[in-house]
Amino acid sequence: MKRFYLFVLTFAMSFGLVCSMTNLAIAIGEPNQKKGPLKDNELFATQPNAVNEDHSGYNTWIRKWYGPDGNYTNNGNEPNHRNELIEMGTDGELTQEELSTINGLLKTKNKITEINWDNAHGGTREWTVFELNPADGNNMNRGGPADSIDTYGIIVIDAPKAMKSVMSPAHDNHAQIWINGEKWYNHPTWTGGAQKVHFNVEVSFKKGANVLLYRVTEGGGSAYMNLHFDDATHDTVDIYPDEANNKADFFKEVEKVLPVEPKGKLTTIWADIKRK
Repeated sequence: MKRFYLFVLTFAMSFGLVCSMTNLAIAIGEPNQKKGPLKDNELFATQPNAVNEDHSGYNTWIRKWYGPDGNYTNNGNEPNHRNELIEMGTDGELTQEELSTINGLLKTKNKITEINWDNAHGGTREWTVFELNPADGNNMNRGGPADSIDTYGIIVIDAPKAMKSVMSPAHDNHAQIWINGEKWYNHPTWTGGAQKVHFNVEVSFKKGANVLLYRVTEGGGSAYMNLHFDDATHDTVDIYPDEANNKADFFKEVEKVLPVEPKGKLTTIWADIKRK
């Protein structure tokens, strides 16, 4: 009988511990930043209410990105996160904000096929699909210099309806994220680990294709750029690149979810977004 009571007591304590850990797991990833998109005076401000969460248990970290096939190098370290590197590399034909829209993304298919940074900053970069290992604290290096670099990555999120989502970025160091032409995230500090998060940011997706542009500016030491969304989002949306490993296959994937343009007419989606 004593053994039975001991068994019951042990089971009860174990069950209580599991429940406690479950509640803790539920709490991790709750949005602690809800005021986006950022206003003009917040675009380069440190956001308050940071947490320190270990998200290494998530298997939804995004691995594939579309963007330049190499980094911007010799960036002068983190203070130069204000430099508009996309505009600089395209002679003003494209900006970071526009690149985070459908219209800007489509420009990279045929019109702006290269980014031309000078040789001191990486040279000419073409658009491609690349993969980052979320567990690697130096995944931004991509075979190039490890310090003083900027990496740009794009994903397309196809949402079945207008919806709220929670995104969780991990980065070293300064990170900026735009969605559909608006800036939703700006944080100048490393998050403490490749899968550690300071902010779970509530964002809005429209029905259909949403373009997200992620930029990380690194000075020295570790260099990583990672992102995942809440489980409900990953269960609901499709994210591209998916199977694609190059630019041509990426556009084959995303063109099935992009708005159909009338023949001979280019809809200025970026202008529409700004008017709203």
